[in-house]
Amino acid sequence: MDNNKKEPVKAYKNMEFLNSSDARSIRILSEYYEPLQRFREQKVYDTIVFYGSARTKNLEEAKKELAAVENLLEETDGNPGQELQEKLDNAKNQVFLARYYEDAVELARRITEWSKSLDSVYRFVVCSGGGPGMMEAANKGAREAKGLSIGLNISLPFEQSSNPYITPELNFEFHYFFMRKFWFVYLAKALIIFPGGFGTLDELFELLTLVQTGKIKKKLPIIIYGSEYWNQIINLDNMVKYGVICQKDRDLVRYCDSVDDAFEYLKMELTEQYLRQE
Repeated sequence: MDNNKKEPVKAYKNMEFLNSSDARSIRILSEYYEPLQRFREQKVYDTIVFYGSARTKNLEEAKKELAAVENLLEETDGNPGQELQEKLDNAKNQVFLARYYEDAVELARRITEWSKSLDSVYRFVVCSGGGPGMMEAANKGAREAKGLSIGLNISLPFEQSSNPYITPELNFEFHYFFMRKFWFVYLAKALIIFPGGFGTLDELFELLTLVQTGKIKKKLPIIIYGSEYWNQIINLDNMVKYGVICQKDRDLVRYCDSVDDAFEYLKMELTEQYLRQE
């Protein structure tokens, strides 16, 4: 008898199989059940979700980059050339967007402090996409308030890695966008949409479609934060004007331009819809 005979590998330990197209359904289920287990272990049952650009910088960093470009500009005697002018315009835009980063930090901090003051445990935990930019700002604010914060990261070939402010036990890495989106919405009790790009728009409009069509039954306050930015990007009022949505659809969102306004609105809505009914 050959004592060196290699034993067969069990299917659930066969990494070649688990990473194959035939096992895709298993990987999808894993991205449902593994987060479900962790949320239960950490006693997280509802969240406040922050969406926004991964490319936004904090105010200090943005101002430093603008100052560096302006120093280069001084050396050109007023003739910067197209490339330097584009860098200058981009640096100025980053300073403009950086105020939203700082607002996201402050709003997440206030939400977390308020959550910790409630009698129940771990209510309305701040949740972001787990990456840099606006996502980092949300997790940073929750960390400053010494609360939990969730990061639902996604594996991408560029741009995104986990920010350092996420609670380690609640730091997730997804492969499938649709499973990540599921976890954004499933636990959410409110959403705040900060300035962002394609990903933020995708998440906003998919969410609005789910609410509009009644696929989401729960009450879900949706804040679009920063009308100066968003009014240049989308025009919901014109969609009402042309009849492609109705006023009721338009009223699914509330525009806010200050941390005070956003926080007071969220506190009022969450108290009315979720705390007084318990």
